[in-house]
Amino acid sequence: MKAILCTQYCQPDDLVLADVPDPVAGPGEAVIAIKAAALNFFDILMIQGKYQIKPPFPFSPAAEVAGVIESIGPGVTDLKVGDRVVASCGHNGAREKIALPAASIVKIPDNLDYDRAAGIIIIYGTALHALEDRASPKPGETLAVLGAAGGTGLAACELGKLMGLKVIACASSDEKLAFAKAHGAELTLNYGKEDLKEGLRKLTDGKGVDIIFDPVGGAYAEQALRSIAWEGRFLVIGFAAGDIPKMPLNLALLKGCDIRGVFWGAWTRLNPAKNRANLEKLVKWTAEGKISSHVDRTFPLAQTADALKVLAGRQAMGKVILHP
Repeated sequence: MKAILCTQYCQPDDLVLADVPDPVAGPGEAVIAIKAAALNFFDILMIQGKYQIKPPFPFSPAAEVAGVIESIGPGVTDLKVGDRVVASCGHNGAREKIALPAASIVKIPDNLDYDRAAGIIIIYGTALHALEDRASPKPGETLAVLGAAGGTGLAACELGKLMGLKVIACASSDEKLAFAKAHGAELTLNYGKEDLKEGLRKLTDGKGVDIIFDPVGGAYAEQALRSIAWEGRFLVIGFAAGDIPKMPLNLALLKGCDIRGVFWGAWTRLNPAKNRANLEKLVKWTAEGKISSHVDRTFPLAQTADALKVLAGRQAMGKVILHP
């Protein structure tokens, strides 16, 4: 089968398309014939050796896949050949087939296409865990989402609205803000034109923001924290801007606020049953049209480098999908 391989830490253009052996389903596993593989920003960090998870070489990027069960191993009883499914794999999704533990695979209904299904797991899983398990939300509170048109940001806008929060989308262009507003945001702030701290305070009538969802990091993180409300919650999601901010801890004291880490990957390993329930709920909501799982664009497997460069350039509004 064909696979995109990272054979040493490299840039997207250095990835290679190669033939590798077909996987075989071991005990408790199933082989998925992949129809869609979703990329995330951390895939770029992973191939560069800058991510906290470092798979052994050679490996493929793409951590979430959707497709059809091709074969099952001994002991698998809840899946059968031909089932339409979605799964999180951590890496190795940019290939034609993959063997995964059956416990990590979730069935999808016929009315949910593979592209949208593949994009559910990580961004919506992260956003749901952040808002439901870490943010202590109360209906009517304000939620400021940085990088609101990116994958995780967009998921936070949609889920925030579903949870009864007043969503403020923050992004670097009017086009991105219009997109976020079409996906659940009530208010918008262009931090390419306006000071983020002052803008958020103005939009909250001086009170400050109750919950800040930050997948961007960099210089915007401290500005956002300075706009937080008393007893607000600042959610550390990631660092798409590249720089990990060094926050002045006196702000946490002066604001009486919390800075809360959101490490979805580690949480899923510690709470597999709750994570599976979350994923099943997200699949249902996507099939029902309550969340969009919007696909920005798709690429054939051979153009994985181009797909990753779209993410690196922060050009995507929604998910970038590979078709093996």
